[in-house]
This record gives sequence, structure tokens and C-alpha cells, in this order.
Amino acid sequence: MTSPTPAPAGSPAVTAADRAAAGTVLAREAARFAGLGWMRGTSGNLSVVISHDPVRLAVTASGLDKGELGPDDLVVVDGAGVPVAADQGPGTPRKPSAEAALHARVVALTDARAVFHVHTLQGVQAGARWPGGVELSDLEMLKGIGRSAHDEKVVIPVIANSQDMAVLGDRLEAAMVEGVPAVIVASHGMYVWGKDPMQARHHVEIVQWLLEYKVATG
Repeated sequence: MTSPTPAPAGSPAVTAADRAAAGTVLAREAARFAGLGWMRGTSGNLSVVISHDPVRLAVTASGLDKGELGPDDLVVVDGAGVPVAADQGPGTPRKPSAEAALHARVVALTDARAVFHVHTLQGVQAGARWPGGVELSDLEMLKGIGRSAHDEKVVIPVIANSQDMAVLGDRLEAAMVEGVPAVIVASHGMYVWGKDPMQARHHVEIVQWLLEYKVATG
């Protein structure tokens, strides 16, 4: 996805085509994760960056079955995770995830253009078992998140949960490990990101495999 030309002050920054492209990506990725059992019920949320100037993210709408999203089932938010009225599509206003602000925080802290939050059993198990961080080494699959397969210890951070997104964002920022595109929120799930939606998807899949291995063998 390419960023649109910045709009004049007071004008919509996101076009119908921007929303449709983002919505198609979000629906596709949500259906994939729901099919794997990683977004059960209405849990989890995904976002993609539409624009960096001004900051606009498309975030999956709250309260919907993530396996059945359509291209309009999104909310456009700003760099603070707040819906932008001028950039929403037609029809009944949708509610963004309460965690939209955390997606925006990750984007501000990294070069991510997609942030995916899923609820996997092993993510919660690993967070409970290793609250100081999940340490991994000597695994070929570490290459999938850009780390060495040998002679390096890689730690996936774990942070305590909070319903206050500002508090949770501060914890995430303090715990982030350079070169590790993931953070586990204890008793909740994991946030994973990438330079585009495809890379974010691959990072989710790799991190999940690593956590499954760690829980099974650790």
C-alpha cells in the first residue's frame, strides 16, 4: 500500500480507495488468523498504516467476528488511536478496538506499517511461565524474524497487562528489544509488527511457532 498525498488542513486524508485497499488486507489477514484459532470470537485486532503525514491507521472494528470481516469493517484513527470523522467511510459509524492507541504507539516507535494483535494459547502460556521475557536460541526459525539461528540469545519481551492504553504503551516502549518485532502482553496475547502486512503475518507465524516450541520443551 502506498501513502496518499497529504490533504490540505481540514480535508479528508484518506480516500475511498485507501479505505477499500486497507479493508481488503485487514479482512484477509483476520480470516487467516481466525481460521488458525488465533482470533477466537471477536478477539484480537489488526491495523495497517494508510498514511504517515498525517498519521492514519486502518484498524479492525470492535465487536465483529474476525473470520467474517468485510472491506468496510474498519475504523480510521490518527496517531493517538482516535477515530477521525472526516476519514471514515459511509454508513453506520463503527467503533475501533480499545487498543487502537497501542497500535498507533507501535507505529510511532518503529518503522512498522502493519501491527497485528492475536490471542494464542501459547502466547499466554509463555507470558505466564516466563514473565521476565521468553528466551530463545539455536533455532533456525529465528531467521524468520531477522535474528541469527545460532550463537545468539533472543528475548521476546513480556509486559504486564493494563486496561489503560497509555500505561500499556509505556510498558511496551520500555520493554521493546531492538530487532525483535513482538511483545507479549501477559494474560492477554501478543503484538507483532512488520514493514508491510505480509511481513507482519510472517512474523506472527514465526513468533507463534517459537512460542509453541518453547512451551512444549521449556
